[in-house]
Amino acid sequence: MKTATEVEAIEAVLAAPRFGSAQLLSVEFLSAPGFTQAVLPPPLEPLAEPRMRAMVGRWESNCVGDFEGGTVYVGAQFEGVVGEYQLAQYIDRDPATIFGREVFGEPKKHGRASLLRRGSHFRGWIDSGGRRLLEIEGEMDTDRGPFTATGYSYNFKSRPAVDGRGLQEDAILTRMDMEVRATVSLAGTAAMELCGGPHDPLEEIPVHSLTRATYLEADLLAAGRAVATTPAAVFAPYHHGRNYDWTALDTEARQGSGS
Repeated sequence: MKTATEVEAIEAVLAAPRFGSAQLLSVEFLSAPGFTQAVLPPPLEPLAEPRMRAMVGRWESNCVGDFEGGTVYVGAQFEGVVGEYQLAQYIDRDPATIFGREVFGEPKKHGRASLLRRGSHFRGWIDSGGRRLLEIEGEMDTDRGPFTATGYSYNFKSRPAVDGRGLQEDAILTRMDMEVRATVSLAGTAAMELCGGPHDPLEEIPVHSLTRATYLEADLLAAGRAVATTPAAVFAPYHHGRNYDWTALDTEARQGSGS
């Protein structure tokens, strides 16, 4: 049990998380309009173009230590605020995973990531569950210079019911307002490969064309807020799609069958 002073200090960090010295390698691409519309839970709405982005990075922080990971995003909007919905996310450290899930509702799973640079050449990848899920490789030869901007990231806080049937309550749509203070900003071209497995079917994402590759070094200042709710019955299929497939982890049945 924390003291009142300790609680105040903890909540001050929860209210103003900072992710410093971020190094982010991203590929933006166009998917299929039907796909982006299908994977966006209501009340999120798709954009006119089916924009998506895959990112690999590493961060320092004021709240969860150092960590590495990556995310697959879908362009989305709510009440006119354009941002990105986090479709899948992989992180290598427990504190960052728990923090993101509990505070923002991020769909974090455990994964290992790496980001390498040799001059203008970059490589980044994510492994999870013994599989390579995402790999990016490219040349960043255009210097765009420092900049500041604000981005918006959408997630849903949800949890399964205690008896395993449905969700415990309605899902909460959250929006993270992210102030980006970039000191290095490069652009170029890259190749990307999406793979998958029973828990992470990233290979099902249609990739019609790669539009841009970028590399950033930046400080990220986040502020989260709850902006809407989605009925539990409506959100349940999305909740299970963002989580592990528990039916694929039945080692008891395999042992019983002798396999």
